[in-house]
Amino acid sequence: MSEAFLVAKGIAKRFGGLTALSDVDLEIRAGEVLALLGDNGAGKSTFIKVLAGAHPPSEGQILVAGQPVSFASPKDAAASGIATIFQELALSENLSISENVYLGRELKHSVLGVPFLRRKEMKQRVAELLKELDAHISDPEAPVGSLSGGQRQSVAICRALNLNAKLVIMDEPTAALAVAETRKVLALIRKLAERGCAVVLISHNISDVFEVADRMVVFRRGRKVAERLRAETELEEIVALITGAHPDVRALEKAQ
Repeated sequence: MSEAFLVAKGIAKRFGGLTALSDVDLEIRAGEVLALLGDNGAGKSTFIKVLAGAHPPSEGQILVAGQPVSFASPKDAAASGIATIFQELALSENLSISENVYLGRELKHSVLGVPFLRRKEMKQRVAELLKELDAHISDPEAPVGSLSGGQRQSVAICRALNLNAKLVIMDEPTAALAVAETRKVLALIRKLAERGCAVVLISHNISDVFEVADRMVVFRRGRKVAERLRAETELEEIVALITGAHPDVRALEKAQ
């Protein structure tokens, strides 16, 4: 098994009287695609927002590379190597690919105290990232507004890699994509894992999950109820775990 990049211990999150997460233990390993599965409201999104620094946990501890961390904001999580790509992507359509990748972190140099952008260097670095991901985008200066859905995912992934992310969290990356575009995005996810990144994937498309995930974790009613290796399970079992029809889940919920 690969080394754990992030370990969550006993994570709980409460919003007033509502308990969104309860006692979640989870390891996220370098070079692995981990899928988080569950119905709407199961706790998946709340959990990744805790990892991303958007929500502080009410209880529990997070360790990154073996060290306890506390995130007050997504900026803190990014400084620890955690990048989150939400479904909306948050790209600026009127800016170029390279401008989006470096947005807020532009490379500069000064001439007589006047700052200038190092555009050539930024363009070259983005071209290298796109080539490494086999993203099939020839011009880093192309406006993001001209790109397809799959190509925009490539840009979002490049931005995460440019932040030196060790863990990339992807929320419904294939939603609303055509079949060919979906294949490209799934290939990008595998390339991320192959280069040593830990990848957390949230998706309602279980067929996509079985295509790329190494391990699957099922959330239900704010709790982690199951964990399976892809090679040791099948689609029908995962569906039963998500819906609560599986005997293991029924037994767990009866005991609570």
